Amino acid sequence: MEYDGLRELYLAGVRWEITDVPLVRANIKQATQPAQNPASAGRTATCVVPPIAPVAPISIDTAVSMAARPADIDALNRMIGEFNHPLRASATNTVGIHVATQPNGMIIVTDMPGADDDASGKILTGACGDLMDKMLAAIGMGREHVSILPMIFWRTPGGRTPSREEIDLAQPFVNRAIELLKPRLILTLGTLPATELAGINLGRAHGVPAETKSNIPVMPIYHPNYLILKPAAKRDVWNALQNVQNLLKSA
Repeated sequence: MEYDGLRELYLAGVRWEITDVPLVRANIKQATQPAQNPASAGRTATCVVPPIAPVAPISIDTAVSMAARPADIDALNRMIGEFNHPLRASATNTVGIHVATQPNGMIIVTDMPGADDDASGKILTGACGDLMDKMLAAIGMGREHVSILPMIFWRTPGGRTPSREEIDLAQPFVNRAIELLKPRLILTLGTLPATELAGINLGRAHGVPAETKSNIPVMPIYHPNYLILKPAAKRDVWNALQNVQNLLKSA
């Protein structure tokens, strides 16, 4: 694999600038005078600003401490936007928590922002979001009824699988959101939230109710992106969504 040194430094948090104008005031005066040395005519001086040292790695304890501070969802969203997660360097936007305006007791936890989400700064957009809206409409709900949050608030480079460290740094904010929202039911989309929140193997337990460690009911279903690729799985999701209605009535 070819080593791209500049990109590696950029992703590590190093910033530098290369400019065609030297940052020396004396040269401003010289620039107005004819060149003294014909051999140097036409040359452009180059000045490299020394790189800024990379930001020190963030510890899990720091993330836990920061996530515990906000007293409401709006404050938590602001904290997430300010958190210097390693993925912020490669993501276009921080994708925060969508807050229900008419909460019905359910929240949706998805895996991580897609390309459309990263571009817009909003969760579950594009074709994936359109399908999610249809799924909610099928059980008489809309986005105004549910809060939605991802397990990671920044898209990984190229949409790769997030690392254990990246998940662990974001999870305190997810846990705090769940504490503040106090859901009666969590609907998980895809493998990551099912595994992280309730230890569920989605391939074996799709649509099977479970619980978080704090005893909140969880309904794990396939991610809308999976349903776009595998339309035959929509039947299983429809059955699970009907169970969601029953669980909300009994919760």
